[in-house]
Amino acid sequence: MPIPRDFIDELLSRTDITELVGSYVRLKKGGSNMKGLCPFHTEKTPSFSVNSDMQIYKCFGCGKGGGAINFIMEIENLPYREAIEVLARRAGMTIPEDDGNTDYASRRKRIIDLNRAAAKHFHQMLVTAAGATAREYLAKRGISKESVVRFGLGVAIDDWGVLLDAMTKKGYTKQELLDAGLCRRGQKEGSVYDFFRGRLMFPVIDVRGDVVAFSGRSLDADAKSYKYLNSPDTIAFSKGRHLFGLNIARKTKAGYIILVEGNVDTVMLHQAGYDNTVAQLGSAFTPEQARLLAHYTDNVILAFDGDEAGRNATLKTLPLIEATGKSVRVIDLGDSDPDDFIKKHGPEAFGVLIKRGENHAEYRLQTILGKNDISTDAGRLAYLAEATQYLLELTNIPEREIYSAKVAKTAGVSVDAVRNEIRRLIKKRQAKTKNDPRKAANRPREAVQPLSKKIRYKNEASAVAEEGVIRCLMKDRTLEKTLREMEFTAQEFTSEFLAKIFTSIESRLQNDKEIVPSLIMAELEPEEATQLTAIIEKPESLSEGERSLKEYVGKIRTERYKRSKPNEEMFLEIVKLRKEERTGHKNG
Repeated sequence: MPIPRDFIDELLSRTDITELVGSYVRLKKGGSNMKGLCPFHTEKTPSFSVNSDMQIYKCFGCGKGGGAINFIMEIENLPYREAIEVLARRAGMTIPEDDGNTDYASRRKRIIDLNRAAAKHFHQMLVTAAGATAREYLAKRGISKESVVRFGLGVAIDDWGVLLDAMTKKGYTKQELLDAGLCRRGQKEGSVYDFFRGRLMFPVIDVRGDVVAFSGRSLDADAKSYKYLNSPDTIAFSKGRHLFGLNIARKTKAGYIILVEGNVDTVMLHQAGYDNTVAQLGSAFTPEQARLLAHYTDNVILAFDGDEAGRNATLKTLPLIEATGKSVRVIDLGDSDPDDFIKKHGPEAFGVLIKRGENHAEYRLQTILGKNDISTDAGRLAYLAEATQYLLELTNIPEREIYSAKVAKTAGVSVDAVRNEIRRLIKKRQAKTKNDPRKAANRPREAVQPLSKKIRYKNEASAVAEEGVIRCLMKDRTLEKTLREMEFTAQEFTSEFLAKIFTSIESRLQNDKEIVPSLIMAELEPEEATQLTAIIEKPESLSEGERSLKEYVGKIRTERYKRSKPNEEMFLEIVKLRKEERTGHKNG
């Protein structure tokens, strides 16, 4: 059976959505609601709103909305039941046992438990004779015993089946090891082998303290394999949604977070006193990782390696962090990486670099300058073309003005020349946007449709009225009496989604339960909750509730007769329906 509705109602009554969202998003008072930067899309101007009275959230930028359960499902990428488990733990509640289908949740928990056991195994292998190579590497890099314990470091022995044997003895199956990404299938049918071999192991721990994956650093300097090997994506882990070390760095008091390329750099910076350091997992930083960082800080310092690959990675990462609206600066390590720099110059010198760090605009413009020889006319023109294109992306007008002057001076042209070029590019972009025929706003019928393609209205005109019926009921439960008098039922809805909402409201009314948006949304998928939030947000006059409700029902029935009656009969039927709408009851 599913989780009892009474349990969900009690759980949500103990969960304040403002406090919940505030643990992920920096919120400030904005009118009657709390506002902040949306955690689901990149933006610089806050359009994310939390309504404490209705216990819902809504982003007026990307459109996402819902209640507490929907928020956890979205931000933690969790299925329904696991989202409830997260909220239940916060509220100190225990979910009642059930015999329903909890396969996904149980499999994910099993993988988390397996990862924890594997991390313990890797850690224990460090002190064995087989872990000598890893211990030598740790000593060579200067990683202390305290850091080894703090990050739970370990070693995957260079053998094809050590972990497999150890975990199967603990009761885990080959399939579970495959599902966790700890083993791979061999060429021989039914055979599997350890995925990580001959590597220093770094457990990837999420902000809830769960070991969700591993990152292995090769111990063979001459090996042709990747330096770092990360767990494949599983039901517990998505590489582009996690950051190594964030479980520790999110608690920092430093006021900023340092982003580096490698796990060893992260460990060494923590060891040097910079407990605010995290590393990307994989070769490419992602928008999801940028938004994850933005949840925990307003200021990011990029400290990538000083080689060409590091500079290229910096240029690719900068716009992703800029898009979150957070402050980002870059420190120049010369030809070093963070670990080498600290070993050569000490932690204090690294701190000086942080204070002197270039802001994102200076770094980008300096990089553009380095690519072009401005001693030639062709080089100057190329520099100006690329620099003005970048200046166009700066939404802060004073910042754009300052750097326009710097670009003009560097290129040896007037400031007006640079400003005029930027204005030309802006007009070109605006014209392109204005003439884009794909814009939904230019198509009224499309504007009515929900954002999610999973929810499509068969009849837009009827759906607008159906939304109105739901809105009226949610604002004034006494209007149910009017619907009964009009003998209106869920079968008259053209939208299955809206009929589902109406049925849920009816059920709660019949059982004398509250009609609160967050409680209705508790039974919905995230995209459904988003659409219901949009419906609720539309204005509706309570003083004219009964009249509005009758008009909505009349419109629904008019649309139904348009589809079901021959044209010659339609006019008379519509006249009859309009009369019923005015009197509030059926004739017959």
